[in-house]
Amino acid sequence: MAGMRTDERREEIVRLAKTTGLASVEELAETFEVTASTIRRDLARLTDEGRVARTYGGAMALHAHPEPSLRQRTGEAFAEKRAMARWAAAEILSGETILLDAGTTVGALARELRDGPKLTVATTSLTALEELAGAENVHVECLGGTLRHLSQGFVGPLTEAALERMTFDRVYLGADGVTPDNGLCEADLQQTRLKELMIRRANTVYVLAHAAKLGRSPFHSWVRMPAQWTLVTDTSADPGLLAEFTARGASVVTVPPS
Repeated sequence: MAGMRTDERREEIVRLAKTTGLASVEELAETFEVTASTIRRDLARLTDEGRVARTYGGAMALHAHPEPSLRQRTGEAFAEKRAMARWAAAEILSGETILLDAGTTVGALARELRDGPKLTVATTSLTALEELAGAENVHVECLGGTLRHLSQGFVGPLTEAALERMTFDRVYLGADGVTPDNGLCEADLQQTRLKELMIRRANTVYVLAHAAKLGRSPFHSWVRMPAQWTLVTDTSADPGLLAEFTARGASVVTVPPS
């Protein structure tokens, strides 16, 4: 397959990943007669586009559940997300230092904090940074790193290094899916690593997830939850499923849509 244009090679990588499931960098480099660094750049771009999910040393196709972009998710369950954000904002006390994850629901929380008490907010989210840019009552710390274009959030070693230098009163996390047994489901291993660090650096852990995300496992990367944490969801959530979360130690809060 030598002599392919870059776009043709990337399309073929996606096709191979869908048909074979897994392919190593070395195998792909040999197949296309290019260098391993070229393949790594291809995989990085395809991962950013949500077309493959990276594994250590290779690529895995996203079969039935391509990761939606932040823009695609913005209009989903708007009233539910706004209500959860307002509940979360009411829990925060003046003078606290809080940590905000990327995602649309946590972005809605950032909007609620603009006219609230004096706070320090650290975040990995471009959405949260935009919401808080003009908030004089909020001291903002940007945990920079590598930008994931789909989630509009920073990940990677620079983000993790910044996290290690701070502690937080509360952390607010989003997720692609949440299950009682496995915890938070994410599309990318870097995201799971980052969320694990976020959890370890905070005194109190909240997950903001509307009912459609509960019990879902669209991807294969997971974040184990601590012994005590709070799930904030909406009132349409299945009571039986919520009971499973409670049985495994989570505190569950259901909020009616605004």
